[in-house]
Amino acid sequence: MHYYPHHIGDFLRDTVSLSPKECYFYLRLIWLYYESENPLPDDVEVLAFKIGARDDLDCVRILLRTFFRYDEDLKSYTHQRIDGEIKKYQRKAKSAIAANQIRWESEKGLKSDAKQIPTNNQQPRTNNQQPIIKKGSASSLKPDDVSESVWSDFLALRKANKSPLTETALKGIKREAVNAGMTLEKVLQLCCARGWRGFKAEWVTEEVKKDDLYKQNIEAIFGKRREIDITPHQDLLEE
Repeated sequence: MHYYPHHIGDFLRDTVSLSPKECYFYLRLIWLYYESENPLPDDVEVLAFKIGARDDLDCVRILLRTFFRYDEDLKSYTHQRIDGEIKKYQRKAKSAIAANQIRWESEKGLKSDAKQIPTNNQQPRTNNQQPIIKKGSASSLKPDDVSESVWSDFLALRKANKSPLTETALKGIKREAVNAGMTLEKVLQLCCARGWRGFKAEWVTEEVKKDDLYKQNIEAIFGKRREIDITPHQDLLEE
């Protein structure tokens, strides 16, 4: 115990008969008692050595008899006020330790629970990861034989017409593309050019079919070239 309440008035009243040196020795005995949190041992020479009073053993004996009570069971010198202050200090210390233990257990439990709760950021995404596409969404329906640009344009057209693309609607367009003898990508290109959100084979003229077949043959022979415009001729679309 490194702190105790020192009541100056009581101390002055109790030590009014002491000389400055005796008062100092008495204070040293009090400090030794508080520091050890135990009664003073029944050994005057040891006590005198510890408080710097080796040449004043008689003074130490008088101070012990006057201000302390000798306990036969403990074989030590006790002090009522000091014992009371030490008990208060020890009770507070135990309460603080118990409170800290409870808080530590609580924080430990919270940390343990936090490790078990999955969070949305457990698998951080980076800019170079593939975009997450929800299963069943329009983006997930994209056929392999349709380019990203054409597919995006067609979805935007459907959205603008407040008609989200469904799997059933896409199957119908594929079926009509087969009936028209055209690839699905060319059909979707035509839909984008004409503003059609759907497609029927009878909507396509023979000229458009021939033009589409011609471009397929060119690509098969020479390979797909960026400078070739594969969009049906405007004059054919406007017929």
